[in-house]
Amino acid sequence: MAVSDQAQNEENTEAIRNGFRLAVQRAVPTLGATSPNPSVACVLLDKHGSVLTIGVHEAAGKPHAEVVALEAARQGNLLEHVHTALVTLEPCAHHGRTPPCSERLRQSPVKEVWIGVRDPNPVATGGGEALKHGEGAKHVFFLEDQPKYAAEAQQCRALLTPFASRIKRKRPWITVKQALNVSGKMEPPVGQRTFTSSASLILAHRLRRAVDAIVTGIGTVLSDDPSFTVRHVDDHAGYKPRFLVVMDRSQRLPEGWRQAREEDGFIVETCSDIQALPHTLEQKGVNWALVEGGPSLLRTLEHEALWDDWLTIQQGHKGEADTATWKQRKHLDGMVSPLVFFQPDGEV
Repeated sequence: MAVSDQAQNEENTEAIRNGFRLAVQRAVPTLGATSPNPSVACVLLDKHGSVLTIGVHEAAGKPHAEVVALEAARQGNLLEHVHTALVTLEPCAHHGRTPPCSERLRQSPVKEVWIGVRDPNPVATGGGEALKHGEGAKHVFFLEDQPKYAAEAQQCRALLTPFASRIKRKRPWITVKQALNVSGKMEPPVGQRTFTSSASLILAHRLRRAVDAIVTGIGTVLSDDPSFTVRHVDDHAGYKPRFLVVMDRSQRLPEGWRQAREEDGFIVETCSDIQALPHTLEQKGVNWALVEGGPSLLRTLEHEALWDDWLTIQQGHKGEADTATWKQRKHLDGMVSPLVFFQPDGEV
């Protein structure tokens, strides 16, 4: 390979990498807003690898990321300069609430389409392969087939994980959040509801914003009177109601608490069987559920292996910062924990 060709190839590779990192960065804040759809972003590049426009799918029923990016290019008189489309998820190939994105790309000036991850939904998959053939065919590349883009492919998989879990496993991704004091216990001091730092609170509320369901136990409701609202960060604009599921075998849920949570915008449900919880959530179209409960509920979830990843926030000793660590269960069909996007000292 000539030196100039090699340099050009390395430049193109870096443009693809940077483009996908930008796409993921823009898509992560929509986690929880697009349910039951996945969070998806599309970046359009010119032939030199410069970013022209970025499209993000904002909510179910709204235009998909590819359509948003192409429309932004059209309105900005940039459409004729479009060369490459980078999409975190394979463009859909079916007529749903919106026309197939694969056909919108086919009809565009795009020459190359790079896809972060194949669509796990059997109804929507196949758009990438379809774009390789017929009139208006494109050069299509999947990151999964390109080892040099392994890091970018993994980020796209993590972005898709909540949706992929519901589609492939028929259950949502379930994250357990556990806060421990300096002694390794979950109880806050008398008269306080929390013992973690402001940074840890921001992390917890970013997670609440990203999920579409919260699970707790009746013991937590009766002892703490929690609201479970998103407070330390801005919630999604015009967010749809989240599900709030209370594990309650004895029908002890106070009606006043239920009404208060419904006024806060939740859809409150009760569940008496822990084994039925994943199916109950899946039937509601939940992609990602966050468990915020007491020791009893967490022990049961761990014993029954009903969790997918587990976030532990440990209170720091006097003068020291809290620590946040997480673990993921093994053998989860190649899915990557979306907690990779959540750090205690940063904003998504």
